[in-house]
Amino acid sequence: MNLTQKIFAISLALLFFIIVIDLARRKKLKVEYSILWIITSSAILGLVIWYKPLVSLTKFIGAVLPTTTLFILGMMFLLFLNLHFSVKNSELSEQVKNLGHQLGMHTMKEAEEEKKSGAPL
Repeated sequence: MNLTQKIFAISLALLFFIIVIDLARRKKLKVEYSILWIITSSAILGLVIWYKPLVSLTKFIGAVLPTTTLFILGMMFLLFLNLHFSVKNSELSEQVKNLGHQLGMHTMKEAEEEKKSGAPL
């Protein structure tokens, strides 16, 4: 990797790191996700600075180019990230369903009490 590519990649990784820290600081990004993104930006920065481990990993997995290894790692990261968000989405859907049931039961209870008292609450 030539010097211009390294400088560009380091700049992008640091910019990403700063954006994540700023989003977490302004409470626009939850801590659990900010940790994930900080680790990701640190890994990108580490791979740019220490290029030889990437080349070794490329040889180990049998890929031809380090860019192929990065592509595979990126795809795996996105796959696991999608799985994580699918699990979170399922949990939130279940919570919304339960809250809807509770609201319906609460509304019915209020309507019954209103009928018993004969006057609106």
